[in-house]
Amino acid sequence: MAIGWLGGKRTDDSARLRIGIAGAGHFGRFHALKVAGAARAVLAGIHDPDQQRAERVAAEARGNALPTLDALLEACDAVIIAAPADAHFALAEAALQAGRHVLVEKPIAAGVAQARALASLAASTGRVLQVGHLLRFSAEHAAITARITRPLYIEATRLAPFKPRGTDVSVILDLMIHDLDLVLAIVDSPIESVDALGAAVSSAHEDIANARVRFANGCVATITASRISLKTERRMRLFSEEGYLSADFVARSLTMLGRDRGMKLPGTGGFGREVVSWDEQDALAAEHDAFIAACLDGAPVIVDAAAGIRALEAAIAVTEGMADSRRRMERSGLIR
Repeated sequence: MAIGWLGGKRTDDSARLRIGIAGAGHFGRFHALKVAGAARAVLAGIHDPDQQRAERVAAEARGNALPTLDALLEACDAVIIAAPADAHFALAEAALQAGRHVLVEKPIAAGVAQARALASLAASTGRVLQVGHLLRFSAEHAAITARITRPLYIEATRLAPFKPRGTDVSVILDLMIHDLDLVLAIVDSPIESVDALGAAVSSAHEDIANARVRFANGCVATITASRISLKTERRMRLFSEEGYLSADFVARSLTMLGRDRGMKLPGTGGFGREVVSWDEQDALAAEHDAFIAACLDGAPVIVDAAAGIRALEAAIAVTEGMADSRRRMERSGLIR
């Protein structure tokens, strides 16, 4: 089928988007299976430097394992990049230069200069560049932003047991960046300062980290991430003039205390409590649907390069804050 393009939009809107997967690891497998079952997409192929791994995932997703990146790009209209973070830039650059749309897992690139180069390339080629910050497509994000618009203080906690996967980067780029992106989406203000602490315990990079982020509008966010905890915990608490909100991402529940909310509490003059819960939501499918709509229909990119760059800049600021704290502790003799 011949497919043409006009202003970045497919001229044959009835056709399904041919999506290739670059990377057949943990997340690449999930992406491949999701694309294989999508109504408006077709799995064009999977490429991974480990050909046997690519073949295993391809067999499970009923697709083809392609031996080279060039072969993958030739077979597809769009690429999902689910490779290690240090490969994101090279893969995304090659895909965009080949005229393919790109959905790249977070972080958008290993450094801000690379991220900005990708944003510029996507703009010049008229191709979609979406960043895989999955929380933006979650029920939790929708529920929080519908209730809190002017936060004064945010506390986010993301804890997980140790797994070797993801230790090629620090816990900041592995886990904390999810909450950094969500906080940045909620707080419409530049970052003014970052104070952070962290330590490498089980890998070559930081496995635990805590950051206190102050925004120019006065809002403060305290974000904690760990990948060496005994159990999984993902929570966010927000304080604002609108009330107090507590969200448990694992239990998929949210409690909001404030005026004109839910059940009224006796003797509070209109102060009430609202409790919301939801069934498990397929955020990955929602992310794919948004990507496909951007590619096929010209819909706005929900998590674009600018959002990916902002999250990466925040993660780097946390990393630099930890390095500064470590230097101070070394000078004081607290650590060696």
